[in-house]
Amino acid sequence: MRNGTITTFILLGLTDDPQLQVLIFIFLFLTYMLSVTGNLTIITLTFVDSHLKTPMYFFLQNFSFLEISFTSACVPRYLHSITTGDKAITYNACVIQVFFTDLFALTEFFLLAAMSYDRYVAICKPLHYVTIMSKTVCRSLIICCWASGLCVIIPPLSLGLKLEFCDSNIIDHFGCDAFPLMKITCSDTWFIEQTIIICAVLTLILTLTCVVLSYTYIIRTIFRFPSVQQRKKAFSTCSSHMIVVSITYGTCIFIYMNPTAKEEVTINKVVSLLISSISPTLNPFIYTLRNNQVKKAFMDSIKRIALFSAK
Repeated sequence: MRNGTITTFILLGLTDDPQLQVLIFIFLFLTYMLSVTGNLTIITLTFVDSHLKTPMYFFLQNFSFLEISFTSACVPRYLHSITTGDKAITYNACVIQVFFTDLFALTEFFLLAAMSYDRYVAICKPLHYVTIMSKTVCRSLIICCWASGLCVIIPPLSLGLKLEFCDSNIIDHFGCDAFPLMKITCSDTWFIEQTIIICAVLTLILTLTCVVLSYTYIIRTIFRFPSVQQRKKAFSTCSSHMIVVSITYGTCIFIYMNPTAKEEVTINKVVSLLISSISPTLNPFIYTLRNNQVKKAFMDSIKRIALFSAK
């Protein structure tokens, strides 16, 4: 984003009403703390508990790290803005925020696809699970997720760095985002807009296709199980991931594939706020409350801490 004469942007946020700002601050602060605490708890449990050393929890550990990183890339800056009243953000800081929020978000989609493949192998090919999902394969999949996110973000970001800002520096958003930035540039944005939409849609379609194919085979395999107990157990191992996939894809499809949503600035900002605050907060609870192994690992850790404190 070539800055011409503009070196600082002004982020309008969600509202100028002081009372609403207080409510938004409390809401964001609580959800952010819950998100970081919940995801850090999952990361810690997967490190310390020997029962959570399987590929499923390795992917969950990385997913939790991405959730913390994503919400930390945008929420603390907005909380600081509400607290101090300082709405200014430098050009360089804005570029960095766009880069990291988009990179973490894109990597998350590829990781969700990798997690669905892991569930497919666990249920459809249980006898070969350990062989197929080896440590090397799991690490390779994580690296591929990050590399894919980086490859998707580079083309639009390269074009975005060439944008000039010479008339307005007021961004109608609570954080730096692609579409609000393009509304205030004095450069032609048609090509970069098409590039962003193509990259976003291709990422959604590619990863969602992997998820749908995996769960199609999973569901078909589960219905072939002879006992009801086996079916329930198989469904319970996938249900948390399916809920998270539904929330993540649903909100992003609304933003990038609904033409009216891009025009409705308020709706866009509210949905973006929900993605950056609610989703990272809900995901740890979805995985822990619906997973007996994680709940058991959590209770065991609490007992160990209590015994250690009593000494």
